[in-house]
Amino acid sequence: MERPNNSPIYVVAICGSLRSGSSTHAALQIALSGAKDAGAEVELLQLGAYDLVFQGSVANEADYPAGVFKLREKVKRADGILLGSPEYHGSFSGVLKSALDLMGFDEFENKVVGLIGVSGGRMGAANALSMLRTVGTALHAWVVPKDASIPNSSNAFDAEGNLHDAELTARLKAVGQQVTEFAALRNSA
Repeated sequence: MERPNNSPIYVVAICGSLRSGSSTHAALQIALSGAKDAGAEVELLQLGAYDLVFQGSVANEADYPAGVFKLREKVKRADGILLGSPEYHGSFSGVLKSALDLMGFDEFENKVVGLIGVSGGRMGAANALSMLRTVGTALHAWVVPKDASIPNSSNAFDAEGNLHDAELTARLKAVGQQVTEFAALRNSA
């Protein structure tokens, strides 16, 4: 899908897990493939690469590490955003919360957002997804109706990062596709 100026829709995925080879990372890769299939230019943002700080831990925002501004710029440039997180203690990850706290309306307002959660348990990541939906709304983003929750995540993926469950794979891809399609509609208005 393209913007009115003929450049492709740009979709970023923010990975709320710092663990190398995490199931959150694998799930976001699948969702990004759905966005790419829908015509988007895609990029996975690994929060460990941005030298983030806690909001308020640095007195002057101008003194934030350069990585904070780089992350903000990538998200600000995006037409669509995928937020992916493991569910920890009934919520989304602290690193994703810290990253979101360093951003605001400039990065999220009127953007299309899709949500993906993974959980080690059978119940999935319903709480994390619900809380991320609330955060997206508070940031004046358009959170798409489809989301994806991966239960039993430690056993859900093969060694190459593919899901064993074709229905969950289709759901993840659908989130990426819906973000791309809604972002294209939003940009054409």
